[in-house]
Amino acid sequence: MPAADRADLGRAWARVAALAERSGRDPAAVLCPERLSRLCGVEPALVPQVVAGTAPELPLCLRVHRRFLRLRATRRDKHGREWPLAAIAEDFQAPGASLGPLNAGTGLPRLGHAAGVQRFFGVYAGFLLADSQSAVEHALAATGAGAPADLGHLSYLTGMEPCDIRLTLDGAPPRLPLKEQVRRRFEHLRRTRLRADGQVHSLAAIARSFCASGQSLTRLAHGEGLPNLAAAAGIQRFYGVDGGFLLADDTEALTTALAGIEQELETAGPRTENPMLAVLRAHDVRSIVARAGRLSPAGWKSLAGHLDDLLAREGQLTREGTGRVAVPDDRKAAEGGAP
Repeated sequence: MPAADRADLGRAWARVAALAERSGRDPAAVLCPERLSRLCGVEPALVPQVVAGTAPELPLCLRVHRRFLRLRATRRDKHGREWPLAAIAEDFQAPGASLGPLNAGTGLPRLGHAAGVQRFFGVYAGFLLADSQSAVEHALAATGAGAPADLGHLSYLTGMEPCDIRLTLDGAPPRLPLKEQVRRRFEHLRRTRLRADGQVHSLAAIARSFCASGQSLTRLAHGEGLPNLAAAAGIQRFYGVDGGFLLADDTEALTTALAGIEQELETAGPRTENPMLAVLRAHDVRSIVARAGRLSPAGWKSLAGHLDDLLAREGQLTREGTGRVAVPDDRKAAEGGAP
């Protein structure tokens, strides 16, 4: 791990500890390795080593394999069981066997499958994989409370066009096929992260950074296909953007988790909350409520079951920790239940 990365990580750790103390929380609890592990995917025993710069460097295949196992171990279904491979893969229209090599640690998944796994478990998908909603939320958090979050800066952080950011903030994010989305993000990286002489990095230079040929990126640049997972990781590393939950090395993943905690502590009070985050949430809530309000009693029960599954896979309990979503009183009455 480069010394600069260790210094950044150490400073982030110290800032979070100080913020926790100022807010009346126990820094040891806030920085608990188990909690950090859940946020970033690094095994709890490795967290202190990552901070100290002594953690072993793992090959990408092994790192992704371990992150996937931790997702299954820490984000279980509403009955407390690990999600079967078939259920995870079904979410993105793939057979369960396609995740067999990932689960066994014998191979990397396809890029689309990696995106599906991350989406299934509700973890940040990374610069190339994030949908518009995730990308904007991540960028807003990265700007910090009180910092200006103009559309140009958000565009630089997310790889999205300003018009698409406006749509996302208005609750109508564009829905691009993954292939087109990745092509646009890659094009944005090349256009906005230039060489020292102001020229665009060549495909050959980017590919050489992860021991590949420039031709391996030609189809991506032309929008004719997706890169494999190793190439996506190499592109993100080359440009220094967030690698995502499955792709990030341990230092990057832990630094991202600490930044999230730091932001959470800084914006704990309503007066310091970034108003753009509130706008995002307000649009989301209005959209969900409006659509759910048109459901029949049977439809509402089905929605409640889906929400149970969704919250369970993200490790969250629902009403009073029961694992069940509360049905509104008028819906209960319609079903003949007690108000």
